[in-house]
Amino acid sequence: MTLALARRWRQAGPLPGFGLTLGITLGWLGLIVLLPLLALLIKAAGLGPQGWWEIASDPRVLAAMRLSFGTALIAALIDTVIGLLIAWVLVRYRFPGRAALDALIDLPFALPTAVAGIALTAIYAGNGWIGQYLEPLGFKIAYAPAGIVMALLFIGLPFTVRTVQPVLENLQAEHEEAAASLGASRFTTARRVILPQILPAMITGFSLAFARGVGEYGSVIFIAGNLPYVSEIAPLLVVIKLEEFDYHGATVIATLMLAASFAILFLVNKLQRKVARGQAV
Repeated sequence: MTLALARRWRQAGPLPGFGLTLGITLGWLGLIVLLPLLALLIKAAGLGPQGWWEIASDPRVLAAMRLSFGTALIAALIDTVIGLLIAWVLVRYRFPGRAALDALIDLPFALPTAVAGIALTAIYAGNGWIGQYLEPLGFKIAYAPAGIVMALLFIGLPFTVRTVQPVLENLQAEHEEAAASLGASRFTTARRVILPQILPAMITGFSLAFARGVGEYGSVIFIAGNLPYVSEIAPLLVVIKLEEFDYHGATVIATLMLAASFAILFLVNKLQRKVARGQAV
C-alpha cells in the first residue's frame, strides 16, 4: 500500500494541482504579455517590407534608437559598478544611518518618474543648484544626452544594488579567510574569490537596469530637452507618432525597440548561464 502511494506521488509530482496552475500561468502570460506583443507584430507586418523599411531607416528614428540604447547601456554599466560598491558597504559595514541609506535605495521605485525628472532638471539646469557651476565649465547636463544618462542612473540604481546585496550577504567569510591565510592580497581575494560568486548577480542587475532604461519615459523627457537628432529618445518618438495619428510609424518604432531589447537581453542571459555553468564546474 505504501509503495503504491509513493509511486502515485512520484507520477503526479510533488506539488498538487500542477496542471491547473500551469494552465492558469500560461493563460495569464499569454493574455497579458504575448497577445499584445503578437498584435504589435501583426500591425507592423501589415505595412509590407517597403513601408516598414521606409519608417525604420528614417534618420530621426535611427538617431532616437541610438540615443535610447546608448544612454541605457552607459547608465547600466555605471550603475553596475556603483551598485556593487553600495551593496558592499551596506552588507560589510555597520555605521550610523545605515538603515536610512538602505531605505533610500528603493526611493526610485516609489517616486513617480515625472517627479524625478523635474527634480533632476531643477538640479542640473543652467540655473540649478549644480548646473549653474557646471555649465560655465563646459559641462552641460540638462537638455543634453548627459541629462538622459543622469535620469537613467537614478531609476536603474536600485536594480543593481538589490540583485547583488543578497548574494553578498550569503557569501561564506571562510573563503576569504582561507585566501588570506594562503597569502592572497585583498585585490586577489576580491578578483579570484568574491567576484566569481557575485558575477551572475551583477549581470542580472545590469540587464534589469538596461531594460528599464531603454523604455524609460517620464524621468527623461523633462531633463532631455527632446531635440530631434540630439536628445530625443525612442519612447518619446513613439508618443509623438501617436499624437500625429501615425499609428504605423509608432508600431514600427515599438517593434524595433522590442526586437533590439530582446536580442540584447537574450545575449546577456546566455552570458549569465555560461558564467553560472563555469562556476558549477
